[in-house]
Amino acid sequence: MKPFLILQLRPETEASDDEYAAFLNKGGLAASDTRRIRLDREDLPKNLDLQQFSGVIVGGGPGCVSDPEDEKSPVERRIEAAVLGLMPEITAADFPFMGCCYGIGILAHHLSATVSKARYGEPVGVTHCQITSARVADDPMLHGLPAAFSAFVGHKEAVQALPEGCAHLLKSDACPYQMIRHGRNVYATQFHPEADSQGFALRIRIYKDRGYFPPEDAARLTRLCHDEPVEMPSRILGNFVRRYGRDS
Repeated sequence: MKPFLILQLRPETEASDDEYAAFLNKGGLAASDTRRIRLDREDLPKNLDLQQFSGVIVGGGPGCVSDPEDEKSPVERRIEAAVLGLMPEITAADFPFMGCCYGIGILAHHLSATVSKARYGEPVGVTHCQITSARVADDPMLHGLPAAFSAFVGHKEAVQALPEGCAHLLKSDACPYQMIRHGRNVYATQFHPEADSQGFALRIRIYKDRGYFPPEDAARLTRLCHDEPVEMPSRILGNFVRRYGRDS
């Protein structure tokens, strides 16, 4: 199988390593099945050839696409530019792509849709996603998923309207654009398909001072995450790997 290119945006090593382990575990991948690039530490190769990979998976991060440029750190600006720089080739070739959390902002921004903090931000915790219609229920990434399921979220910004050329796959009451697809093979989710209770609790600890919630709420949110089982979203990663894993 050609490796999957995993691009990570988290500058915190503990969070980045845990996210990478979750991608492997939930996707049914071995480390040897991937090429991992931490964009906070490493630039994309100038001669990067997407055809050497089965697909691209982009993780989440504490940055926001909609933040003013002068409020982003140099690392955040460099990371964002690197991922956005790949998107024209990905969407033009309809190359297999799974953007998780931050990835939906990247995809929508590339497609000239509005990403902002005006509406649809969701506090850290559990949201309830729903398949938008019977018409999209047979999408390969939704295979094995019920019509409604729980997922972990925590985002300050969101897509404000469905980008042109996209199918609307999943919604929630608070945020209508939980999962979208551009073309046939380019996907993005607002929620975290890789996150389980333990991993999300770790992120609560690491990001408790990043403005997602009052720091004194960290213990309560951690208990909330452990109290409600979240198991279904990881099937999306498994579906992605099974569908796009290709022979070298």
